[in-house]
Amino acid sequence: MATLFKRWTRGAAPEAELSSAAFADAAARQRPAFLDALWLDDAAPVRESDLPRFSAMASDDVEGVGEEPTLARARLALRDTLGASQPVTTRDRFSGRHDALTQLIAAIEQQRVHVVVYGERGIGKTSLAHVFADTAREARYIVLYGSCGTDGRFDEIFRAFAAKIPMLYHRSVLPTTVEVEQALNFDSLLPAGPFGPREVSDLFSDVVGTRVILILDEYDRIADPHFRRDVAELIKNLSDRAARVQLVVTGVASNLDELIGFAPSIRRNIIGLPMRPLNLGEVAEILHLGQDAAGLYFTDAAVQMISTMANGSPYLVRLLGHRAGIAALDQRRTQIDPAHAKLAVERVLTEWNATLPRRIQSLLAREEARAQWPLLVAAAEAGTYSDGWFVAADVAAEMPGGPSPASIESELRKLATAHELLESEVVGPETRFRYRFPGVASLLLMSASLARLDV
Repeated sequence: MATLFKRWTRGAAPEAELSSAAFADAAARQRPAFLDALWLDDAAPVRESDLPRFSAMASDDVEGVGEEPTLARARLALRDTLGASQPVTTRDRFSGRHDALTQLIAAIEQQRVHVVVYGERGIGKTSLAHVFADTAREARYIVLYGSCGTDGRFDEIFRAFAAKIPMLYHRSVLPTTVEVEQALNFDSLLPAGPFGPREVSDLFSDVVGTRVILILDEYDRIADPHFRRDVAELIKNLSDRAARVQLVVTGVASNLDELIGFAPSIRRNIIGLPMRPLNLGEVAEILHLGQDAAGLYFTDAAVQMISTMANGSPYLVRLLGHRAGIAALDQRRTQIDPAHAKLAVERVLTEWNATLPRRIQSLLAREEARAQWPLLVAAAEAGTYSDGWFVAADVAAEMPGGPSPASIESELRKLATAHELLESEVVGPETRFRYRFPGVASLLLMSASLARLDV
């Protein structure tokens, strides 16, 4: 998303201080007018007779409801193919990431290495992991999925993995032994208390007759450095023993070191797979899934607009594509044009704004926020990685030719103290910041894209 902001601000005159009139004037041009209308007083109440109703039954039966069955079926088809509330989990709904899936399969099958999948939020890492898992199971791999949390423990996660591997696949066990008859699993061979990577590698080195893939999703959420150290040691041990167990680690990061740390001893045992933004052709491929299922048609201009607004994010492509399709169906139209795409953006912004506390909505509506809009957006861009945290130098990098890092840090401190829009903490010699409410960053980034449409 950093590229978007640089394109958006290209050509602006360099500024030394945030308070300059020229900088404030630029901000007035860059905040889309739609947001000002969004922050007006609530509209008049709607009559009960005009209230919306469901278009289908809970069983997905569209007969006997208020809407025409054809329109209701199209809405359900759009939801099933472009719904963005959950990751894609099956091959028939997967699109736009064929190259990444090919690379991941080749790394596991041909190179026998461990893989680290990384990139920004909403870029499709979890969907790739699920579809890869589905594909590997077709090839008779045992694929086990685990989602990491901030309080995750190494022994708990790997005990859960071991509990799903049947003892039938242990080197010491014959098909007729009591362990198989009792349906025991690998966890029965682990110590009752805590254990580390040595015990896990000893156990997994005895896998025979199959191959096992362990997926550690959302690995960036792991806060314990000992956990990350243990995973690195496990990767090395499994590789040194040519074990039939491989790890696929996914998480938010801008580079490999940021996710797994600097561990030279395992570099030859892993491949980093960065998830790049979608290109226009891949965006069109995703949208065509929805249009083919629902009997709709996205015009080339609508595809281009959604691609621009989503800025390469599969999540946003699906979200905006779904909402644009619904907007067209609301008008009883089968062709989705740029007007529907823009309406989708406005609806998404409205929903995101509604999730924010009222005081934050009021703060963003003020003139002070208008004057600081480029800074606010640049801060949102800078917080794309590292769980939302950024320092003043990161923001300055998103504003080439703009204020100095010292000036930016001064303004960030005000936003963190006087307005409580940001939170801050001191890490070593630097103070880092992030938006107190993640929805603010999402709203700012989308509004930057919307502003480009209003120029």
